[in-house]
Amino acid sequence: MDSVQNSLKQPLDDAQLVQLRATVQDAQAQAKQAATQIEPQLTSVKARQAELGSVPAGTQEAPDVAAQRAQLGKSSSTLDSQLKLARLITVEGDQAVEQIQTLRRSQFQARLGARTDSVFGVPFWAELAQEWPRDAHRRFVPLGNELAGYVRAAPARVWVLVLLGVALLLVLRVLAGRALMRFSTTHVPSGRLRRSLYAVVRVVMAVAVPGLIATALHTGIDWSAALPDGLDALLSWLVGLLCFGGLVAGLGRALLAADRPSWRLPHLSDGVAQGLRRFPLLLSVVIVLGWAAQHLAAQVNASLSTTVFLDCLTGLLTTAILAAGLLRARRLRQATADTSDKGPAPALPIWASALMAAAWTALAISAVCLVAGYVAFGGFLARQVVWVVTVLGVAYLLSVLVEDGCASLLAAVKRGAPDGPDPGPMLRARCQALVLAAGLVRLAIVLITLMLLLIPFGEGPSEWISRFNQLYTGISIGEAQIRPTSVFLAALVLILGFACIRVLQRWLLARYLPATSLDRGMQYSAATLFGYAGYVLIVALALSAAGIGLERVAWIASALSVGIGFGLQAVVQNFVSGLILLAERPVKVGDWVTLGGVEGDIRRINVRATEIQMSDRSTVVVPNSEFITKIVRNVTHANPLGRVLIKLPMPLSTDADRARGLMLDALREHNGVLDEPAPSVLLEGLDAGGLVFNLIGYVVSPRAASGVRSDLLFDVLRRLREAGLPLSTPSTMLLAEAKPAGPVLPPTSAAAPGSASVAE
Repeated sequence: MDSVQNSLKQPLDDAQLVQLRATVQDAQAQAKQAATQIEPQLTSVKARQAELGSVPAGTQEAPDVAAQRAQLGKSSSTLDSQLKLARLITVEGDQAVEQIQTLRRSQFQARLGARTDSVFGVPFWAELAQEWPRDAHRRFVPLGNELAGYVRAAPARVWVLVLLGVALLLVLRVLAGRALMRFSTTHVPSGRLRRSLYAVVRVVMAVAVPGLIATALHTGIDWSAALPDGLDALLSWLVGLLCFGGLVAGLGRALLAADRPSWRLPHLSDGVAQGLRRFPLLLSVVIVLGWAAQHLAAQVNASLSTTVFLDCLTGLLTTAILAAGLLRARRLRQATADTSDKGPAPALPIWASALMAAAWTALAISAVCLVAGYVAFGGFLARQVVWVVTVLGVAYLLSVLVEDGCASLLAAVKRGAPDGPDPGPMLRARCQALVLAAGLVRLAIVLITLMLLLIPFGEGPSEWISRFNQLYTGISIGEAQIRPTSVFLAALVLILGFACIRVLQRWLLARYLPATSLDRGMQYSAATLFGYAGYVLIVALALSAAGIGLERVAWIASALSVGIGFGLQAVVQNFVSGLILLAERPVKVGDWVTLGGVEGDIRRINVRATEIQMSDRSTVVVPNSEFITKIVRNVTHANPLGRVLIKLPMPLSTDADRARGLMLDALREHNGVLDEPAPSVLLEGLDAGGLVFNLIGYVVSPRAASGVRSDLLFDVLRRLREAGLPLSTPSTMLLAEAKPAGPVLPPTSAAAPGSASVAE
């Protein structure tokens, strides 16, 4: 036993621990056999000693009796020492076996790639049949008896109060649910905030009620005397586990909302929600029972076979429920699409498809590992799927609540603002503060979610990743040091960084910048410049994560300078021109420009080129350098006024003053013509066709000029017709067909003024 204790102080693998356990068990068996043989001998010697009794006082004992008494005393002392030593070896053997089992279980949990006998194999069940009775009688039963003793020690009135408290909690849960529905429908503004707030409160109640009930039971058990530290910690852990189970069930019910389809937050059909309504409760029951059994096995230091059996059973049940839920959801979604008149089911978003694929992959790997004997890794994956789904569900609920709350507050602020085209700086400041606060809260939710995903319930991925520390050493190729972890980290920084920049850009364009006083073009320019700066920063961070400093890319910069000088000159020129366009803003998004025969609206200013949408809805891509090196006509630069110019020719006999008055009336009465600058009618001059009038009016934008011009033409023509003032007829040329004989006949009537007649 001393050698075993010395060996346990050294690092040993699982095979060596198994060999040590066999040695200890052999020693225990020998000690028990020796104790079995010694105990009857000691009993016989003690019986003979009792028969001899003590020496009577004042008498001389016979020599042979005295010799026999001395021999019996010596034999009794020797046998008693041997029996105590055998029993001590048995106790030390039990302690050594428990220590070996603790080491094996710790190594098994820490080493996720470890493999044991498959639960579908005969050797595993043979070992479980041998270890289970010992664990049940020597570990689980004493724990249950100890717990039952504390339950019986509490006074009856305490348990009556506990049961009354539990019943009161259940009644309050029902009443609170009804009150929540009335409060949500009567006091919360209509919209998504009503649904999101109702869902969050339902989840809170689902967590609080089981937790309070478990806390009441814990208090009743701990009433009579202070519990030992181990038992108190176990009960506290079970209270937390019940809260987590309530979170899983409540979160599933809140998101599915099978009983209230109009209050459902995710875009799920009624068939899918109804078909999945029982899965959250079933999953929470399996989680609570399975994880409690696993923790109890660790608490009582159960054997490895018992621990593996409980881990495997819990992992298989969890994996089966999750896989059945995913499969049922897909079938119900397809069935709903088949019975609908809207055609096939729409494709899932990319992020949803990626999550579904990741979940299926993790569940498949977990099931294969559990069956093949890699129980630690398979159970870890099953717990990870449960934890990730739960954390993402809570994060989704909180994000929706923050977004809906911000939208409701913005609507309330705008309703309380005075009417007018200019909302005022105070209103804009409040709107910007609300949008910025909502963005910060959602960013905090994202960061907390990422941290929680890396610290899952019970056991996290950090323990798994720590097994691959050897990857940090890297691979040396010449003077270069290639570290897979650094490369992976750099790629992760790039992917997550670019994704965050895109999300922030969309948030700026959709949320924050519209709440400012910037025009649409300036909003787009600011978001684009923010994206460029963010991309540069992310690339620098990725290089730093890969272990590449700026001093190490000097030769790359030199090579790039040569390449730019030869082949990338135009690309760099367009890129720099794009930055100049965004900074100086001679043109911006939404401007009406004319460039080299191309006329249209600027829709997007990219890194290399600018997109112009023409009047026929086609798009022309123009390099950015064209806007810097060529003449550009910007019709809507600095929000100019539009001018309407109409030229009307009239005969020389026209009453000019009367015609001018009619035209001015048409200009002044049109709603689209501005009063300042005032409209005017000018007589441009006289020509062979008659008088030429210029009608000039100003509108709010050049884009409105064509529509106003058309309306004015219809109105002016109508007024002139009603006043009997004709317009000049355009000059025409009449060609008569040549005749072989006979004189050319003159025209039967005079030509219109300004017309000409030519005969051939």
